[in-house]
Amino acid sequence: MHSLPFLRWAALLGAGFILSCSMTENNGTIPEDHPVENKDQTIFFDDFSGKELDRTKWNVEITGYTNNKEQQAYVDSSATIYIAHGADAEGAANGALVLQPRFAPGFLTPEGRSFDFISGRINTRKKVEFTYGEASARIRMTEGAGLWPAWWMLGNGPWPDAGEIDVMEYIGEQDWASAAVHGPGYSGETPFVNRLYFPGRNDVTHWHVYAVDWTPDSLIFKYDGAPMFRVTRTMAEHYGKWAFDNAQFLILNFALGGAYPAKINGAKEPYYGLPSPTVEAIKQGHSRLMVDWVKVVKKV
Repeated sequence: MHSLPFLRWAALLGAGFILSCSMTENNGTIPEDHPVENKDQTIFFDDFSGKELDRTKWNVEITGYTNNKEQQAYVDSSATIYIAHGADAEGAANGALVLQPRFAPGFLTPEGRSFDFISGRINTRKKVEFTYGEASARIRMTEGAGLWPAWWMLGNGPWPDAGEIDVMEYIGEQDWASAAVHGPGYSGETPFVNRLYFPGRNDVTHWHVYAVDWTPDSLIFKYDGAPMFRVTRTMAEHYGKWAFDNAQFLILNFALGGAYPAKINGAKEPYYGLPSPTVEAIKQGHSRLMVDWVKVVKKV
Protein backbone atom coordinates (compact mmCIF):
# COMPACT_ATOMS: atom_id res chain seq x y z
CA MET A 1 0.00 0.00 0.00
CA HIS A 2 2.77 2.26 -0.99
CA SER A 3 2.72 5.94 -1.74
CA LEU A 4 3.49 5.52 -5.43
CA PRO A 5 2.16 3.08 -8.06
CA PHE A 6 3.24 0.33 -7.46
CA LEU A 7 7.28 -13.26 4.56
CA ARG A 8 8.51 -16.07 9.19
CA TRP A 9 11.75 -18.05 8.84
CA ALA A 10 11.41 -20.85 11.29
CA ALA A 11 12.12 -18.97 14.50
CA LEU A 12 10.98 -20.01 17.95
CA LEU A 13 8.54 -17.44 19.26
CA GLY A 14 8.18 -16.53 22.80
CA ALA A 15 10.88 -18.05 24.81
CA GLY A 16 14.36 -19.05 25.69
CA PHE A 17 13.85 -22.26 27.60
CA ILE A 18 16.19 -23.29 30.40
CA LEU A 19 15.86 -27.04 30.67
CA SER A 20 17.70 -29.57 32.82
CA CYS A 21 18.57 -33.09 31.81
CA SER A 22 15.70 -34.21 34.00
CA MET A 23 13.37 -33.11 31.18
CA THR A 24 13.97 -36.38 29.37
CA GLU A 25 13.30 -38.19 32.58
CA ASN A 26 9.97 -36.42 32.86
CA ASN A 27 8.55 -37.61 29.53
CA GLY A 28 9.41 -34.36 27.78
CA THR A 29 7.69 -32.07 30.24
CA ILE A 30 9.22 -29.11 32.02
CA PRO A 31 9.70 -29.76 35.73
CA GLU A 32 7.50 -27.61 37.92
CA ASP A 33 10.54 -26.30 39.79
CA HIS A 34 12.21 -25.23 36.55
CA PRO A 35 10.36 -22.14 35.29
CA VAL A 36 10.39 -20.86 31.73
CA GLU A 37 12.10 -17.54 31.20
CA ASN A 38 9.85 -15.57 28.86
CA LYS A 39 11.86 -13.12 26.82
CA ASP A 40 8.99 -11.69 24.79
CA GLN A 41 7.23 -8.46 25.64
CA THR A 42 3.89 -7.51 24.15
CA ILE A 43 4.09 -3.78 23.53
CA PHE A 44 0.78 -3.44 21.70
CA PHE A 45 -2.43 -5.46 21.66
CA ASP A 46 -5.97 -4.68 20.62
CA ASP A 47 -8.73 -7.27 20.30
CA PHE A 48 -11.42 -4.69 19.58
CA SER A 49 -13.53 -5.74 22.54
CA GLY A 50 -14.99 -2.29 23.18
CA LYS A 51 -18.05 -0.66 21.71
CA GLU A 52 -16.02 1.54 19.40
CA LEU A 53 -12.49 2.10 18.16
CA ASP A 54 -10.01 2.79 20.98
CA ARG A 55 -8.62 6.17 20.06
CA THR A 56 -5.94 6.01 22.71
CA LYS A 57 -4.37 3.39 20.41
CA TRP A 58 -5.50 4.44 16.95
CA ASN A 59 -5.76 7.58 14.86
CA VAL A 60 -8.42 7.88 12.18
CA GLU A 61 -7.15 9.38 8.95
CA ILE A 62 -9.13 11.85 6.87
CA THR A 63 -7.90 12.44 3.35
CA GLY A 64 -8.81 14.83 0.61
CA TYR A 65 -6.05 13.41 -1.55
CA THR A 66 -5.31 9.78 -2.37
CA ASN A 67 -2.39 8.05 -4.08
CA ASN A 68 -2.24 5.43 -6.80
CA LYS A 69 -5.43 6.66 -8.49
CA GLU A 70 -7.50 5.12 -5.70
CA GLN A 71 -11.23 5.76 -5.84
CA GLN A 72 -12.10 6.42 -2.18
CA ALA A 73 -11.94 9.27 0.28
CA TYR A 74 -11.05 8.33 3.85
CA VAL A 75 -13.49 9.65 6.42
CA ASP A 76 -14.00 9.48 10.17
CA SER A 77 -17.39 7.77 10.32
CA SER A 78 -19.06 4.88 12.11
CA ALA A 79 -20.35 3.86 8.69
CA THR A 80 -16.85 2.97 7.54
CA ILE A 81 -15.03 2.18 10.82
CA TYR A 82 -16.86 0.25 13.54
CA ILE A 83 -16.67 -2.66 15.99
CA ALA A 84 -18.79 -5.79 15.49
CA HIS A 85 -19.76 -8.20 18.27
CA GLY A 86 -21.48 -11.56 18.54
CA ALA A 87 -22.58 -13.18 15.29
CA ASP A 88 -21.69 -9.99 13.42
CA ALA A 89 -18.04 -10.51 14.38
CA GLU A 90 -18.03 -13.70 12.29
CA GLY A 91 -15.87 -15.79 14.61
CA ALA A 92 -13.86 -13.11 16.40
CA ALA A 93 -14.47 -14.00 20.04
CA ASN A 94 -14.22 -10.59 21.70
CA GLY A 95 -15.20 -8.39 18.79
CA ALA A 96 -13.86 -7.38 15.40
CA LEU A 97 -12.79 -4.15 13.83
CA VAL A 98 -14.62 -3.61 10.55
CA LEU A 99 -13.46 -1.32 7.79
CA GLN A 100 -16.24 -1.05 5.25
CA PRO A 101 -16.26 1.07 2.09
CA ARG A 102 -19.52 2.73 1.16
CA PHE A 103 -20.96 4.10 -2.07
CA ALA A 104 -21.38 7.84 -1.60
CA PRO A 105 -21.68 9.47 -5.05
CA GLY A 106 -20.49 13.05 -5.18
CA PHE A 107 -18.92 13.05 -1.73
CA LEU A 108 -16.91 16.23 -1.34
CA THR A 109 -13.77 16.39 0.77
CA PRO A 110 -12.94 19.53 2.79
CA GLU A 111 -10.67 20.51 -0.10
CA GLY A 112 -13.55 20.26 -2.56
CA ARG A 113 -12.47 17.04 -4.28
CA SER A 114 -15.25 14.70 -5.35
CA PHE A 115 -15.35 10.93 -4.74
CA ASP A 116 -18.06 8.33 -5.22
CA PHE A 117 -16.80 6.12 -2.38
CA ILE A 118 -15.84 6.64 1.24
CA SER A 119 -13.81 4.24 3.36
CA GLY A 120 -11.68 3.87 6.51
CA ARG A 121 -7.99 4.12 7.35
CA ILE A 122 -6.43 4.02 10.85
CA ASN A 123 -2.87 4.18 12.19
CA THR A 124 -0.88 4.24 15.44
CA ARG A 125 1.43 7.14 14.59
CA LYS A 126 2.82 8.86 17.72
CA LYS A 127 0.82 6.38 19.83
CA VAL A 128 2.56 3.09 19.11
CA GLU A 129 5.81 3.12 17.16
CA PHE A 130 8.52 0.48 17.43
CA THR A 131 11.77 -0.80 15.95
CA TYR A 132 12.18 -4.60 15.57
CA GLY A 133 9.79 -7.26 16.77
CA GLU A 134 6.87 -9.19 15.34
CA ALA A 135 3.70 -7.45 14.21
CA SER A 136 0.74 -9.71 13.53
CA ALA A 137 -2.98 -9.42 12.88
CA ARG A 138 -5.80 -11.92 12.43
CA ILE A 139 -7.83 -10.84 9.42
CA ARG A 140 -10.51 -11.96 7.04
CA MET A 141 -11.72 -10.24 3.88
CA THR A 142 -14.48 -10.41 1.32
CA GLU A 143 -14.10 -11.30 -2.33
CA GLY A 144 -14.30 -8.64 -5.02
CA ALA A 145 -12.00 -7.61 -7.85
CA GLY A 146 -10.51 -4.20 -7.19
CA LEU A 147 -10.92 -4.18 -3.43
CA TRP A 148 -7.58 -3.14 -1.92
CA PRO A 149 -7.45 -3.58 1.87
CA ALA A 150 -4.02 -3.67 3.50
CA TRP A 151 -2.15 -4.24 6.79
CA TRP A 152 1.17 -2.43 6.77
CA MET A 153 3.72 -0.17 8.46
CA LEU A 154 5.45 3.12 7.68
CA GLY A 155 8.40 5.01 9.08
CA ASN A 156 8.28 8.69 9.85
CA GLY A 157 9.87 10.84 7.21
CA PRO A 158 9.94 11.11 3.43
CA TRP A 159 8.76 8.12 1.42
CA PRO A 160 10.39 5.77 0.58
CA ASP A 161 13.51 6.75 2.55
CA ALA A 162 11.83 6.01 5.90
CA GLY A 163 10.75 2.56 4.69
CA GLU A 164 7.46 0.77 4.14
CA ILE A 165 6.59 -2.79 5.21
CA ASP A 166 3.47 -4.22 3.56
CA VAL A 167 2.54 -7.22 5.71
CA MET A 168 -0.57 -8.00 3.69
CA GLU A 169 -2.14 -6.52 0.60
CA TYR A 170 -5.18 -7.94 -1.16
CA ILE A 171 -6.55 -6.73 -4.48
CA GLY A 172 -9.69 -8.87 -4.67
CA GLU A 173 -8.50 -12.21 -6.08
CA GLN A 174 -9.49 -14.43 -3.20
CA ASP A 175 -6.88 -17.15 -3.70
CA TRP A 176 -3.86 -14.98 -2.81
CA ALA A 177 -2.48 -12.12 -0.78
CA SER A 178 0.89 -10.41 -1.08
CA ALA A 179 3.66 -8.87 1.01
CA ALA A 180 6.16 -6.23 -0.09
CA VAL A 181 8.98 -3.97 1.04
CA HIS A 182 9.73 -0.44 -0.15
CA GLY A 183 12.79 1.71 0.44
CA PRO A 184 15.18 4.03 -1.41
CA GLY A 185 16.10 2.41 -4.70
CA TYR A 186 13.53 -0.39 -4.31
CA SER A 187 10.15 1.34 -4.24
CA GLY A 188 7.10 1.53 -6.47
CA GLU A 189 7.56 -1.43 -8.82
CA THR A 190 9.67 -2.95 -6.08
CA PRO A 191 11.74 -6.10 -6.61
CA PHE A 192 10.69 -7.19 -3.12
CA VAL A 193 7.15 -8.50 -3.44
CA ASN A 194 5.74 -12.01 -3.11
CA ARG A 195 2.36 -13.75 -3.17
CA LEU A 196 1.03 -16.64 -1.14
CA TYR A 197 -1.65 -18.74 -2.83
CA PHE A 198 -4.10 -20.24 -0.35
CA PRO A 199 -5.76 -23.65 -0.69
CA GLY A 200 -9.16 -23.41 -2.33
CA ARG A 201 -11.13 -24.12 0.84
CA ASN A 202 -9.08 -21.73 2.96
CA ASP A 203 -8.84 -18.57 0.88
CA VAL A 204 -8.71 -14.97 2.07
CA THR A 205 -12.39 -14.99 2.97
CA HIS A 206 -11.38 -17.15 5.99
CA TRP A 207 -9.46 -15.98 9.05
CA HIS A 208 -5.67 -15.87 8.65
CA VAL A 209 -2.83 -14.46 10.74
CA TYR A 210 -0.61 -12.15 8.72
CA ALA A 211 2.71 -11.28 10.38
CA VAL A 212 6.19 -9.88 9.86
CA ASP A 213 9.20 -10.74 12.04
CA TRP A 214 11.48 -7.68 11.87
CA THR A 215 15.11 -7.86 13.01
CA PRO A 216 18.06 -5.51 12.40
CA ASP A 217 19.01 -7.53 9.34
CA SER A 218 15.84 -9.06 7.91
CA LEU A 219 12.10 -8.94 7.39
CA ILE A 220 10.48 -12.39 7.44
CA PHE A 221 6.83 -12.46 6.43
CA LYS A 222 4.67 -15.28 7.81
CA TYR A 223 1.13 -16.23 6.98
CA ASP A 224 -0.51 -18.50 9.56
CA GLY A 225 2.90 -18.98 11.16
CA ALA A 226 4.63 -20.26 8.03
CA PRO A 227 7.35 -18.20 6.31
CA MET A 228 6.27 -17.00 2.90
CA PHE A 229 8.90 -14.36 2.04
CA ARG A 230 12.18 -12.98 3.36
CA VAL A 231 14.02 -9.75 2.60
CA THR A 232 17.47 -9.25 4.12
CA ARG A 233 19.64 -6.19 4.59
CA THR A 234 22.11 -7.58 2.06
CA MET A 235 19.38 -8.07 -0.53
CA ALA A 236 18.07 -4.54 -0.09
CA GLU A 237 21.50 -2.95 -0.16
CA HIS A 238 21.99 -4.33 -3.65
CA TYR A 239 19.51 -1.62 -4.68
CA GLY A 240 19.84 1.10 -2.03
CA LYS A 241 20.04 1.93 1.67
CA TRP A 242 18.45 -0.45 4.22
CA ALA A 243 15.51 1.62 5.43
CA PHE A 244 14.47 -0.43 8.46
CA ASP A 245 16.55 0.75 11.42
CA ASN A 246 13.99 3.37 12.43
CA ALA A 247 10.68 3.23 14.26
CA GLN A 248 7.52 2.47 12.31
CA PHE A 249 3.81 2.73 13.04
CA LEU A 250 0.92 0.40 12.15
CA ILE A 251 -1.71 1.01 9.47
CA LEU A 252 -4.96 -0.71 8.49
CA ASN A 253 -6.91 0.66 5.55
CA PHE A 254 -9.38 -0.23 2.83
CA ALA A 255 -8.68 1.33 -0.55
CA LEU A 256 -10.71 0.82 -3.71
CA GLY A 257 -9.46 0.48 -7.24
CA GLY A 258 -6.28 2.23 -8.27
CA ALA A 259 -3.03 1.22 -9.90
CA TYR A 260 -2.29 -2.14 -8.24
CA PRO A 261 -5.78 -3.63 -8.74
CA ALA A 262 -6.04 -2.19 -12.26
CA LYS A 263 -2.75 -3.82 -13.18
CA ILE A 264 -4.23 -7.20 -12.18
CA ASN A 265 -7.87 -6.95 -13.27
CA GLY A 266 -7.57 -4.49 -16.16
CA ALA A 267 -10.75 -2.61 -15.23
CA LYS A 268 -11.12 0.92 -16.53
CA GLU A 269 -14.89 1.29 -16.10
CA PRO A 270 -16.99 2.15 -14.27
CA TYR A 271 -14.02 3.08 -12.08
CA TYR A 272 -10.29 2.62 -12.53
CA GLY A 273 -9.44 -0.82 -11.17
CA LEU A 274 -12.97 -1.34 -9.86
CA PRO A 275 -15.38 -3.33 -12.10
CA SER A 276 -19.17 -3.23 -11.97
CA PRO A 277 -19.78 -6.41 -9.90
CA THR A 278 -17.58 -5.06 -7.11
CA VAL A 279 -19.27 -1.67 -7.22
CA GLU A 280 -22.59 -3.44 -6.80
CA ALA A 281 -21.24 -5.48 -3.86
CA ILE A 282 -20.12 -2.26 -2.17
CA LYS A 283 -23.53 -0.71 -2.75
CA GLN A 284 -25.14 -3.76 -1.14
CA GLY A 285 -22.85 -3.52 1.89
CA HIS A 286 -21.06 -6.82 1.21
CA SER A 287 -17.44 -5.58 1.15
CA ARG A 288 -15.54 -5.61 4.46
CA LEU A 289 -12.15 -5.99 6.07
CA MET A 290 -12.48 -7.65 9.49
CA VAL A 291 -9.72 -7.67 12.11
CA ASP A 292 -9.93 -9.95 15.15
CA TRP A 293 -6.80 -8.61 16.84
CA VAL A 294 -3.53 -6.77 16.28
CA LYS A 295 -0.39 -7.49 18.29
CA VAL A 296 3.24 -6.31 18.44
CA VAL A 297 5.77 -8.41 20.37
CA LYS A 298 9.40 -7.50 21.07
CA LYS A 299 12.11 -9.86 22.28
CA VAL A 300 13.88 -8.31 25.26
